[in-house]
Amino acid sequence: MKVLVINSGSSSLKYQLYDMTDESVLAKGLVERIGMDSSILTHKAAGKEEVVEVSEILEHNTAIRKVIDKLTDKTHGVLESVEEINAVGHRVVHGGEFFNESALVDKEAKKNIRALIDLAPLHNPAAIMGIEASEINMPGVPQVVVFDTAFHQTMPERSYLYAIPRVLYNKYKVRRYGFHGTSHYYVSLAAAEFLGKPIEDLKIITAHIGNGGSLTAIQGGVSVDTSMGMTPLEGLMMGTRSGDLDPAIVPYVMNKEELSVGEMNSMLNKHSGLLAISGVSSDMRDITDGWEKGEANATLAFEMYEYRLRKYIGSYAAAMNGVDVLVFTAGVGENSAIVRKAVCENLSYLGIEIDEELNKIRSGDPRRISTPNSKVDVLVVPTNEELVIARDTYRIVESNQD
Repeated sequence: MKVLVINSGSSSLKYQLYDMTDESVLAKGLVERIGMDSSILTHKAAGKEEVVEVSEILEHNTAIRKVIDKLTDKTHGVLESVEEINAVGHRVVHGGEFFNESALVDKEAKKNIRALIDLAPLHNPAAIMGIEASEINMPGVPQVVVFDTAFHQTMPERSYLYAIPRVLYNKYKVRRYGFHGTSHYYVSLAAAEFLGKPIEDLKIITAHIGNGGSLTAIQGGVSVDTSMGMTPLEGLMMGTRSGDLDPAIVPYVMNKEELSVGEMNSMLNKHSGLLAISGVSSDMRDITDGWEKGEANATLAFEMYEYRLRKYIGSYAAAMNGVDVLVFTAGVGENSAIVRKAVCENLSYLGIEIDEELNKIRSGDPRRISTPNSKVDVLVVPTNEELVIARDTYRIVESNQD
């Protein structure tokens, strides 16, 4: 079975084509600047040169058609025709309480995804556009939706409810949902497999830290708590997001600065975090460069980031009454030895010891960076959310054909 995985944003569309016989990636690419006359499609087929095309792509329907054209191109493609695509898997950010697992796309699924737009106004509409564009360009091909929130639906009430009037949950479903679920799920399974231990016997803390970031406490293979909340704004300090803050700050600043709701929301999501504190960049590479040079604002940004990350790790160790495995993943987690070292050096009370030489090694495979004496296995596990989507799509489509 060949599965096309699509991650549709409001102005971009990422894709990967998998051959599920061996889970190999046949081709992948990105469409950027959708809605403009200078849209960019970057396409790379396995074993072939990358091709970049600039053209007018005004909506997602055209974007999908362009992707299919590239996949079936005689020079740059890997398919004889679009009929070789057996299924399409879509990343959807918010599944709310409707979806605790991936699902086949039908009228009911699309209706429920639309019903959640209030909770994910930037993401769910784009996912719907990607789904409907795929239906137009690949009629009759089964489609599956895979949700960032689904893995966290195992959280108990004590973890996901906020201490506000219960009527707000009953009427509007105001609660913690969590995100990055496909990543947390994938790396926790990969960690258990790497260690050769049943995941049911492990207490794992997964740190998905990139420009956005979240931690998850995974006990017995299920999510019991996670740092992002009703939206991806809560939790860790991130590239441009504030993370946790006193909610009274919001009306106070709005009053003082005469900000609208939209302006306040933009400030907290796009102009806060590392960018706000450093005054220079939201990119951890720039922050660590500044920290190493002794720049005051970059140093403060780094120290705040590491401190808050470490606090969450400590709280999740307390929540699970211990931790067996700490996993770093995503852009910062996989690539920043400096961040990993700073965090782990300040977790010695948990019995964590990292091997500095192992920590410096770059690899595309799961690896241990802790010493043999460390009481907690510290791992770096490259995430692969697209593979999770492809696997779920394959599993669901196959089961519905039986």
